[in-house]
Amino acid sequence: MPVNKVILVGRLGGEPDVRYPAQGQIVVSFRLATKEHAYTAANGMQYPERTEWHNIVLWGRNAENAARFLHKGSLIYLEGKLRTRTYDDRNNIKHYITEVYVDTFELLGRPSEETSQQQNP
Repeated sequence: MPVNKVILVGRLGGEPDVRYPAQGQIVVSFRLATKEHAYTAANGMQYPERTEWHNIVLWGRNAENAARFLHKGSLIYLEGKLRTRTYDDRNNIKHYITEVYVDTFELLGRPSEETSQQQNP
């Protein structure tokens, strides 16, 4: 049985982008950062901390709530599915973008103190 399920916990990398396409339904998108902590393997090999960026898309009621409550630095839990789309640029080069289409999300905390201080110097 095929399964397409993504679960992520991370922080927003910027303010959500709110759009109203021709259909009139709200769409919100943003980039979410997840982090793998640095560690040393049993064989002594060291692995540095690594941040992974994910393209997130929300539609309808989820998008309305995201537009109201999410801001740069917000810590969220989300569940969704992967979707890949393609487009051709001006030079006819095909590009692929993988996005997480959110089914549900939950705000876990406030933006980090660092983010708050950057926004309110």
